[in-house]
Formats: sequence, structure tokens, C-alpha cells
Amino acid sequence: MNPTDLALQLWPAAASATAVETDWLILAFTVLTLLLTVPVFVAITWFAIRYRQGEEADRSHGNTRSVLIEISWMLIPFLLTLIFFVWGARLFFISKQVPGDAMVVEAIGRQWMWKFQHPTGQSEINDLHLPIGQPIKIRMISQDVIHNLYLPALRMQMATLPDRYTEMWFKADRTGSYRLYCSEYCGTDHSKMDGNLTLMTQADYAAWLQNAGAQQGGQAGAGRAIYESYGCGTCHDPGAKVRAPSLAGLYGSEVKLADGRTVTADETYLRDKILNPNRQKLAADYKQVMPAFRNVIPNDDLDRLISYLKSGRATAQQEASP
Repeated sequence: MNPTDLALQLWPAAASATAVETDWLILAFTVLTLLLTVPVFVAITWFAIRYRQGEEADRSHGNTRSVLIEISWMLIPFLLTLIFFVWGARLFFISKQVPGDAMVVEAIGRQWMWKFQHPTGQSEINDLHLPIGQPIKIRMISQDVIHNLYLPALRMQMATLPDRYTEMWFKADRTGSYRLYCSEYCGTDHSKMDGNLTLMTQADYAAWLQNAGAQQGGQAGAGRAIYESYGCGTCHDPGAKVRAPSLAGLYGSEVKLADGRTVTADETYLRDKILNPNRQKLAADYKQVMPAFRNVIPNDDLDRLISYLKSGRATAQQEASP
């Protein structure tokens, strides 16, 4: 890791309003902590010197006691720290409420690199270009071990786990080039798992996408090619010889399982069914004949395929099939 990295500075630049508010929260809580602890340690030091062994001093026990002071010493710090609890809880709940118009960027962590996929299909390795003034949701997963995507300029990090999607969202308001890291030790070259986060105006971002060669149809369009290359339609298209569930309108619908349970066909369900079809989620009235695609389909292809199934294009394609 380069000693001049921005993330190694005492206080990296803040690139969003949430990052600025987080800085104020940390600073204010630090000041409160010092106000509550410094007087205690000063008093301990003074009493240790004043009443040390061999020093002449009045060591008789006084009979005075103030209940008001004792209650105040407990109640005032409690109320002050409660303010910071509410402040921090507010920021936490905001971080979990993703706006409906957020742009979704897929991220895959693997030893030892980051791969990002834009909605238009453009991919990046270790670098990430994003527009300011636009809510961004990064949906991530790990291909091997636990990683942690850390964006110091946004004061955000999120664990990236194998076989499980995690996400974080933000809205940057300051252009510039910043650093991104893996903040979870993940192996020999963990320190090299970093890159650059470039925040741009929306016009510059659109120009960058165009120059970078965005794919026609974006993630979902690329997912159609994956759908065909793995032969999914051989079983799931209308008229297929193998009786398999239709994928038309599957995403978001309720699926009845063979054991009587009912689950929602969300992203996790689709991922589990592709990687391990027989993992206690066998659909009712169907036999298990689908092969497992774990260690067969790469994570980036899997993300494109799921985006295709979510987009509704699978419905249109299947209705157009003979």
C-alpha cells in the first residue's frame, strides 16, 4: 500500500452530505468523551500526588454528601449519550432505505480484485466511475472469501460475502478521484486489493459510458446472451421437451415448494436455484432434473442472467417463442 494513499491521511476528504454528517457525529462524540473522562483522570492524578505515601494531608473522612451531585453525574452523561444514540440510529436507518430511483451497480469481490458492472453493461476492474447527484446502490457478492468494500470518501463500508448479496447506497455531491479498498483481511495480497473511485458530473459520466462502449440493452441484454449460451431455454421455454417451470413473470412471484412452504422468487431464490437447484427449494409438482451450476457459471455471468430474469424480457421472449 502506498504511504501517500489518501485513505492513510488522518481525515480523508468527504464526498457526500452523509459523510460530512458522519464526521460531525464522530467529532462531537469525541469531544463529549473527552469532557466526561479527562476530569476523572485529572482528579485521579491530583489525588495520587496529593495523598501519596509520606505526604502530610488531612485524611479524615468527611460526613458531607450530595445526592444531587451523584444523580446529576449519572443522569446528565446518560442524556447526552442518548442524543448521540438517536443521531447514529437516524444515520443507520437512512443507510438502509434505498431510494426507488437509485442506479444499481453490481460488484464482485474476489482474491484479489474488485469487478464492477454498470447498468449499461460496462465493466471495470478495481476502478469505479459514478455520477454525483444520483443515488447509487452497490449490490455486491464474493466469489471466494469474505471481503469488505470500503469507500473512505463516503465514510461507508460493507461486507461482501460468498453466496449472499449485500448492498449499500449513497448519493455523492463532490467530484474528484478517491480511493477504494478491501478492509477485511482476505489473503496474501489483501493489501493490493484497492482501486480508484471517480465521481463525475452526470454529463461527464454519460460521456464516459459512451466512450467506454456501453452494451446495447445493458445488464439484461447481456443476460439474454448468457441465457442462450447455457441452454436455459431448452427446458424453460414454451414447447420444451423437458417439463420445467416457466420463467415468465417468475421474479417477485410466490412459489409453492414441494415441502408445502411458499417463498418469494427474489434475487436470492433465483441465485440458489441456479447454483444448487436441489437445496431444499424444489418447486411443487416438478421433478429435480436441473443440473447444479455451482463452480460452472462465473458470478458476473450469474448477475447478468438474474438481471435478465428480473427485467421482464424473459416474459417477452418466452411469449414470442413458438
